[in-house]
Amino acid sequence: MKKLTVSALLICACLGFVFTGCKKKEEAPKDTETERLVEEETEPKTEDAAKRLKGRNLLTGEPMEEETAAKRPLAVMIGNTSDALPQYGTYPADVLYEVPVEGGITRLMGIYQDYSDIERIGSVRSCRHYFAYYAVEFDAIYMHYGQAIYAEPLLESGLVDDLNGLDGKIDSLAFTRDSSRKAPHNAFTSTDGINAAIEYREHRTEYEDSFEGHYQFAADGETVDLKNSVDAAVVQPGYPLNKPWFVYDEEEGLYYRFQYKDKHVDANNNEQLRFKNIIFQYSDYTVLDADKGYLDVKAAGTGEGKFITNGKCIDITWKKEDDKSPARYYDSDGNEITLNQGKTCVCIVLNDAVKRVGVYATEAEFEEAKAAN
Repeated sequence: MKKLTVSALLICACLGFVFTGCKKKEEAPKDTETERLVEEETEPKTEDAAKRLKGRNLLTGEPMEEETAAKRPLAVMIGNTSDALPQYGTYPADVLYEVPVEGGITRLMGIYQDYSDIERIGSVRSCRHYFAYYAVEFDAIYMHYGQAIYAEPLLESGLVDDLNGLDGKIDSLAFTRDSSRKAPHNAFTSTDGINAAIEYREHRTEYEDSFEGHYQFAADGETVDLKNSVDAAVVQPGYPLNKPWFVYDEEEGLYYRFQYKDKHVDANNNEQLRFKNIIFQYSDYTVLDADKGYLDVKAAGTGEGKFITNGKCIDITWKKEDDKSPARYYDSDGNEITLNQGKTCVCIVLNDAVKRVGVYATEAEFEEAKAAN
């Protein structure tokens, strides 16, 4: 009995030591700074992104069905010479880039949040490396048919998820030929072809969790009225060959686009292209190839420009910190601009061509300037 008692005492003492040790360990002072850093690393940083993705088109700021809004957008290169007319699939683009390429011509890149029901897009043309950088700003899958040699390192770097028609499998899956068109203006794609090519390449099909959107938009029911602005009934980016311009329709609150001395129309639905917002982004560049005239338009860096919406125009500055981050646009007070909900056209203007940019208070003023030139 005495042995049992001693044993019991020994067991109790050991248990007491264990429990006391555990208790002390649990009650040890916390390293609050370490704990804070751990919490910040383990907590999801995508709350804002999730809020923006939920039922909101990140390209236009407008409400959208949640599943479609969460999808990764598609960017498509589209020919814009007179030989490429009429174009198809330009109207449903939520964001349209127009950028100079060699020889004074421009090329378009349509960016689509919803490409689930587009009969035809094209003609699809080749890549210039700076277009790929613009596509990456929107976390977009990038579709093109071929590329200039200067784009090859970027396309092979892993930064861009692309669909290239020079890949024989992509060509057969995604593209059809129009026998009435001469090459290279005869390659077209469609919703079915795009989806098949994306599945084949196994590209990610939803936005990155960290992506919070490229633009800052007005809230539902609100309108951005630009302060310290000038009237902008007609604006033109000054491209010398297609000579595009935009005319403001005050009743609709939209800018209608013209080029090649006529309305800019999508042949799928015969609708004229129109936009709520227009951005002129002035950019540095160099000529890479004296023989072919390939350009290196600087997608990253800083510059000036103009923001046009609701019949008004202001001067802006822009800044893009690296190859992947979106360009941000600021007013004269240094505040990031807020866009009105709706489609946006971004015109990249080479810095030595800014003198050709036009902002006119009335259509009559524009016609006078056009007649004088």
